[in-house]
Amino acid sequence: MSVSISAQKVVKKYAEFTVIPDLSLEIKNGEFFTLLGPSGCGKTTLLRMIAGFNTIEGGEIKFGDQVINDIPAYKRNIGMVFQSYAIFPHLTVRQNVEYGLKLRKINKVEMKEKVDEILKVVKIEDYQDRLPERLSGGQQQRVALARAIVIHPSVLLMDEPLSNLDAKLRVEMRSAIREVQKEVGITTVYVTHDQEEALAVSDRIAVMKEGVIQQVGTPHNIYTRPANTFVATFIGHSNLFKGVLTTTKEGSFVKFKNGYEIKMDTLVEDTRDKANVIIAIRPEEFSIADEGIKAKVKSKTFLGKYIEYELEFDEDMIVEGSHLLSILKM
Repeated sequence: MSVSISAQKVVKKYAEFTVIPDLSLEIKNGEFFTLLGPSGCGKTTLLRMIAGFNTIEGGEIKFGDQVINDIPAYKRNIGMVFQSYAIFPHLTVRQNVEYGLKLRKINKVEMKEKVDEILKVVKIEDYQDRLPERLSGGQQQRVALARAIVIHPSVLLMDEPLSNLDAKLRVEMRSAIREVQKEVGITTVYVTHDQEEALAVSDRIAVMKEGVIQQVGTPHNIYTRPANTFVATFIGHSNLFKGVLTTTKEGSFVKFKNGYEIKMDTLVEDTRDKANVIIAIRPEEFSIADEGIKAKVKSKTFLGKYIEYELEFDEDMIVEGSHLLSILKM
């Protein structure tokens, strides 16, 4: 049976080096939850702590109401999918999927029913008698997914499962994983550094940096209302401008350094008049107009369905180090 996951004040250290200093997180029962962040941010470390592969130096992790800190990995009833597939090359598809059930000493009749069902769910029943060497990368990943789910785990953990696939197959497989997860209804924790992948598959996303969660929210919320400049620039592209917030009886405005103003109707209530702010603008929000912010086109790149323009602004208008570009759809 699927469960919720709770992490409270979790700490992970390697000798004197702290990877995760103080992390708290709530994952709902049946949720597809993604840990997203750059390499080295601690997302795989956290996943391995949930799995029981890494020790916990502080705090606690619960499956439902049960604290699992000291429960060994093999007793946590988890399913795990790795980026390397980790399927047995000498076993057929069916034999690979049966493996976990045999370890649990499931009788042959029940085993056949469970395996038949999951092979249909992940759409590999036509390949059940093949060896892995005769399967494509996507088919092998489906085998790994079937083997993880067939044991009916409480939690499914997926560590960069699509990173070894080509771009087109990644798109196909992320849709397949999402469909299977929803059909089975299992709590899933998914690790990736691919922002587009996270936005496509997740119910909610936790964006991590240096072992600290920067923001938790739905894909739409993370993209449209980033909590800080790291989230704004890590999730897609954002152009960062310096500005000042002004409040009058006509409403609230953000004023750019060149004096150009835009009225804002979505500001939080505790905003302060005359406060210095950073204005994050997504590339698709730019438009060409007679008045606004002057810029010089430095370069353009044709990318099929849109053209990417790199723009140059006055240095005092932009946040140092920000990557400025505008995307105009064709």
